[in-house]
Amino acid sequence: MNIFLRSALLLIVAAFLGECIEFLINMVLARELGEEGLGLYMSILPTIMFIVVIASLELPISISKFVAEKDPIFHRSMLLHALRFAAICTIVFSLIALWFLPLIPVFDRYHPLVPWFFLLLIPVIAFSSVARGYFMGAQRMGKIAVANFLRRAGQLLLLIAIFQVTYFESEIAILIALCTLIASEFLVLGYLFISFLIEMHVLKGRPRAHLPGNKVRKSLLEVSIPTTGLRIFHAATFAVKPFFIKETLVRAGMIDTVAMVQYGKMAGVAFTIGFFPAFIAHSLLIVLIPTVSEAYAKGDLARLRSLLRKVMLVTVCYGVPAVCIFYFWAEPLTGLFFENSPAVRYLQLLVPYFLFHFFVIPMQAFLIGLGLVKDAFVHALYATLLSFAMMYFLGSMPSLQMDGIIMGMNMSAVLLTLLHYVTICKKIKVNLFLK
Repeated sequence: MNIFLRSALLLIVAAFLGECIEFLINMVLARELGEEGLGLYMSILPTIMFIVVIASLELPISISKFVAEKDPIFHRSMLLHALRFAAICTIVFSLIALWFLPLIPVFDRYHPLVPWFFLLLIPVIAFSSVARGYFMGAQRMGKIAVANFLRRAGQLLLLIAIFQVTYFESEIAILIALCTLIASEFLVLGYLFISFLIEMHVLKGRPRAHLPGNKVRKSLLEVSIPTTGLRIFHAATFAVKPFFIKETLVRAGMIDTVAMVQYGKMAGVAFTIGFFPAFIAHSLLIVLIPTVSEAYAKGDLARLRSLLRKVMLVTVCYGVPAVCIFYFWAEPLTGLFFENSPAVRYLQLLVPYFLFHFFVIPMQAFLIGLGLVKDAFVHALYATLLSFAMMYFLGSMPSLQMDGIIMGMNMSAVLLTLLHYVTICKKIKVNLFLK
């Protein structure tokens, strides 16, 4: 079994265990926070993702690409420069956050400590990103697998331990749930950075060459800036989407609090179930970025075509059965969270959205590895504009409401998948039938 399949299989197994734990986490949150509390928790998660994207500056992607493409003698020098760069980014972003976070209106409905806890994420994410990027590029996927598992296992154990002690009011319960999420990131940082320091000590004893700092920063930023721009765009639209959907539903005649509850059930229940198999897609993404980067740097188009065929086949083999299960067993699956929930219909209507995203995620890795991040951004822009336009047009209809929202999301997923696929096929000189 080659290194690509071994790495992918390892990550898929670890990610499966992590997704099972994530499923349990959301069940605990649904029970402890209630319907409205779960809606508020799910609504703030996109803001957390936005902070994570900014703090990481997509260093895992750029560092893994650098490590995969360059000779090992340059790795230690590059990593030292990357650590200094991460330290500078931490200081700058922390100062900006100190001024900006209290001004964000989304925090008005949460405990006053929430934005200050988010500030702690910046150094944690910045330094763990350097370690994560090195292990991805060096194909040490065991470290990535353990880190991903620790994040979710740590949060679940903390949630169970804390909520078993006593009952908390809604505002405090949401704060505690967010704190467990942040604490799990500290756990990941501890594991990754200790492993990273050990690797740095090993590299110190091997032949090495020095790289100028400006050259390293330029190489990293050539990948990080467009990739970060893409992620910021995704994170920003994801952060806006809960409130956009709520306002659209209110325009359609739904009460404000009811709209928030409906979004909570879609995001906390339907999305949790529907994106469960996406751990396979995300595992493929992590392995594909360095693999595609290395193959493209060597001009090995035959290997790239073979990889694309394998990825499409794997996605069909797990994606189609998964969405069939979601559609025909929607009621018992959503019943694990809430009984007699409208999430049953949401899950069934979102089947195309989930299936096409299973294809989109690994194709984004191809675009990054092929140096087509700008194309990925343009595709995302077109798909998002279509999504928001159709969500507003259809979702504001009293006869459709949430059904219209979901129809708009499905349309954007189809468009994004087609744009990615056609661009990749054109770049590696293969037709749409992969021949």
